[in-house]
Amino acid sequence: MVLSVLAAAPTVGDVGGCNEQADALGPEKFFTARLESECMQCRACGLETLAGCRRACDLKTKVPQTFPTGCRPLVHDGEVCLRAIEALSCEAFADVVAASPIVPPECDFCPAEAAQ
Repeated sequence: MVLSVLAAAPTVGDVGGCNEQADALGPEKFFTARLESECMQCRACGLETLAGCRRACDLKTKVPQTFPTGCRPLVHDGEVCLRAIEALSCEAFADVVAASPIVPPECDFCPAEAAQ
């Protein structure tokens, strides 16, 4: 009897972690949070003069309003990405900011295949 009740429960992946809904990540909110996170990291590492840091800290920087076609990241994906950026050493972060398109693997939730 108990086994039949447990078997009726949602399977892994049906909902977010810890019984949370798997919510879609909002692009504007994510990209704004990413710029804020990068700006804080720039300041903490003393990298304000790098072009990527100036862009991240510029309040006039426009953020994308959409993700690439076919890309449907979840809120959790964005959270992991932001934590990965915050966890980088200053040297590794400088490399990421200097080559703007390069992102930590945790932030690559929109692979090139999604755009096809």
